[in-house]
Amino acid sequence: MNKFVIVDLETTGHTPRNGDRMIEIGLVVLENNKITDQYATLINPNIDIEPFITKLTGITNDDVEDAPLFDEVAEDIYPFFEDAYFVAHNVPFDLGFLNAEFERVGLRPIQLPILDTVELSRILLPQAPSYKLEHLAKHLMFTHDAPHRALSDALVTTDLLHFLLEKLAQQPYELITQLKKLEPKLKSDLYTLLDKLTFYSTTMTTEQEKVEIFRGFALRKQPMIHSVTNPEIPSFGEVVDQLFEHPLGFKSFIKDYEKRNGQYEMATLVYDALQSKQHAIFEAETGTGKSLAYLIPTIYQAVKHQERVVISTHLTQLQRQLIEKEIPLLEQALPFSFQTVMLKGKQHYLSLSKFEQSMQSNGFDNYDITLTKAILLVWLTETDAGDFDELSLPSSGEQFAKTVSSEAEGALDASSPWFTRSFFLKAKVNAQKADIIITNHALVCANVTNETSILPPFKKLIIDEAHHLEEIASKHFGLRLNYISIQQLLKNVGSINEGFIKMLASKNDYIADLLYRLKWETTWQATKEELDLLFRQLFQYVKNKQEDQIGMSDIGRRQYILSDENETKWEVILDMTERLIFFFQDLIHILSKVKEVFIQYNYSIDLIETLKYHSEQIQDTMNQLRSYFLQPFHDTEVKWIEIEMTGAQNAVYLYQEPIDIGDILQNELFNELESSVLTSATITVKNSFHIFKERLGFKNKDVLEYKIDSPYSYHDQVQLFVPSDFPAARYNQMDDFIYAMCEAIISLAQVTKGRMLVLFTSYDMLKKSYQLLRTLMDQEDFMLIAQGISSGSRTRLKKNFQTFDRAILLGTNSFWEGIDIPGSDLSCVVIARLPFQPPNHPVYQAKAFYYEKAGKNSFMSVAIPNAVIRFKQGFGRLIRASNDRGIVFVCDERIITAKYGKYFIDSIPPINLHHTATKELLETAEKWL
Repeated sequence: MNKFVIVDLETTGHTPRNGDRMIEIGLVVLENNKITDQYATLINPNIDIEPFITKLTGITNDDVEDAPLFDEVAEDIYPFFEDAYFVAHNVPFDLGFLNAEFERVGLRPIQLPILDTVELSRILLPQAPSYKLEHLAKHLMFTHDAPHRALSDALVTTDLLHFLLEKLAQQPYELITQLKKLEPKLKSDLYTLLDKLTFYSTTMTTEQEKVEIFRGFALRKQPMIHSVTNPEIPSFGEVVDQLFEHPLGFKSFIKDYEKRNGQYEMATLVYDALQSKQHAIFEAETGTGKSLAYLIPTIYQAVKHQERVVISTHLTQLQRQLIEKEIPLLEQALPFSFQTVMLKGKQHYLSLSKFEQSMQSNGFDNYDITLTKAILLVWLTETDAGDFDELSLPSSGEQFAKTVSSEAEGALDASSPWFTRSFFLKAKVNAQKADIIITNHALVCANVTNETSILPPFKKLIIDEAHHLEEIASKHFGLRLNYISIQQLLKNVGSINEGFIKMLASKNDYIADLLYRLKWETTWQATKEELDLLFRQLFQYVKNKQEDQIGMSDIGRRQYILSDENETKWEVILDMTERLIFFFQDLIHILSKVKEVFIQYNYSIDLIETLKYHSEQIQDTMNQLRSYFLQPFHDTEVKWIEIEMTGAQNAVYLYQEPIDIGDILQNELFNELESSVLTSATITVKNSFHIFKERLGFKNKDVLEYKIDSPYSYHDQVQLFVPSDFPAARYNQMDDFIYAMCEAIISLAQVTKGRMLVLFTSYDMLKKSYQLLRTLMDQEDFMLIAQGISSGSRTRLKKNFQTFDRAILLGTNSFWEGIDIPGSDLSCVVIARLPFQPPNHPVYQAKAFYYEKAGKNSFMSVAIPNAVIRFKQGFGRLIRASNDRGIVFVCDERIITAKYGKYFIDSIPPINLHHTATKELLETAEKWL
């Protein structure tokens, strides 16, 4: 069958059974790789088109008023599908909707083989940044003149289909054979196409020449890092002057390059700190270009003195930016060669050994796991790193990835056939040869506590996004456990009917009999039951606490801080914990007996290592439970429990963190270094480094401090508005406050033409504001997008915001930092309330008590610094370039009226501040913008 009918529908909504109707259809017929026919028409839905749909498609009620009804064109459309594949970008929607319409007008639903280009794109373009049609079109450089118009979308889907089928035809025989095994559980009817490809797949394509075949898998041939020899390297001063001043420096590589004095100054100061073996802290404000400012001296230091330097960031987004943008630029610009690698924790890398095992048992896989396996098979022909972060996996696929990661593999033995192809081991070997290693804060912390270091030895460390180090270190040196993670651990180990144990028992009758005699199944079931009972008891324990003992987390979980619990109910919990630990010990004992048999009869090293991994996972969990419940309470740490009141009766989360991480960081990390450079755009409070230094344990150390000012003219680019007539945001007036804020948002949005980011400190207030805004505003005026309400990730919501001309984006938590919306896409940032942490948050409460005990004011030592840093992050969302202009609208008058307000004002660059009635602020905004 060589005929494909590519379909796209525009509709009033997603569910025809609820009255949604089609408003446009586009069809393209592709035969023998040529378009032989196409069809498009608007359709009168006989109902109103919502403003959101009109904004998305451009189709108005007037446009469809004189268009035909569906029953008038159904007979014309139906014959297109004879002897053809049905193709769409999300087949379940288009085919389901079309068949519902056919049935509604008395025609039989069409039944034919399908190809879903969303699914095919996920498989064959595993590293695409997005699988939305318009984003794929941009990524593949297809012409897409009218997104969300049916014929335009159908034509682009045709281009996409052609591209995907071409790529499929280029895949090696072994990969096609593996995909055929998975095909029955995929949506797309690929078997005939794959069968044809395996029959004709004889000649090697150019793409296949980059691939090797090993144990039935097609793998990209792996490049290795080789040491480089550099000629005589000039002095650092010469290098910096060449880059910043000379026509052959940055001017020849960066369009419209202008020297930034702050960047030049910081580069020189970072080099001085590294050379003099000192610790230095840099607050480099937005626009400084701090990444290049520390990369230049760091790379020079590493190459000139032949000593590797580690660069640590908080977000993978920044790591990717360094690897994909700044490092390639410096590879061109610097007069010497250098090697850079990115190194992450073992959980980030695919284990080929574990993946091979998983491909041998596809029988019980659900759709998401099957799709994930197909994605991984194709990805293996493309990836150098084997890093899961290169992929966007389906939800169950992410869980599956954990089971085939290097973390799940344990220690890979040198005799394993996969040893020389291990992605994680290759990354470690490359790190040994590299000048610069880029990693993350979590791995740096793990490196100092693990018996086996992941990072090679280093004496110099650059920490970007340094304001996150305290939080990440506290989590790492603490503890996190929950019912789901322990249950998943037991599921992965498995029973006679699932997981690792099932695989063992099915392979060998002797092992199956041994497991039976050792009572594995009975012990495993008892462990699961005891786990469930313990976490149900914990749930009730927290649920029954008085309201004044309870806090609420950012995501609505009920929180309870543990102290010296002495109730009878707590004694019951301790007894249950000891029983659970006893069952865990039994499981470990049985696994040790099985391991002895494996060693005695020379079972494969991979199998022994996998068994050892599962045993160690149980041991780690057992140790954590013992530490959390059975060890005495210390006033240097905080333990708390969170429960989901609307979740399952065992939806319990256990947390433990040190209260003061400073001494731990100094003893475990900084004292082992010759030099470190810590940098961020948000470090100081009222221009002082004191709090930051104290929290990281530098209080008694000689540390260099530098504040690098932004090159932006904030005085000319930003206006700060604070309304004087809002109701106070007190508990008994909160509804009045939200109403006043929403009215102001709507009025201000008229002035700014949308392009507004509203930052909240709680999801509850965001949700209430969203509902009120929808009630108050004209839906045709603005596109309202809200975190946690509108579907999609933070990145997806940001892209949607930038897509619409007049949009308002509501966000909390993660939207306060790390989201860049440059230029005219963002003209206004509204800050609902000063971002104080809830006073009943466990970590805040514990730290407040700790500081009060030491004779300090906890509000000034903990609450104010945290809120000021968060405020600076929110403020920093607005100006991302020298030509940006906009308004920061702070709804919380405490920034002016409270004594501590000056800490916020004095911590941002000097700007024009307007504190007056809302009406006057709106008039000022209109004139200024």
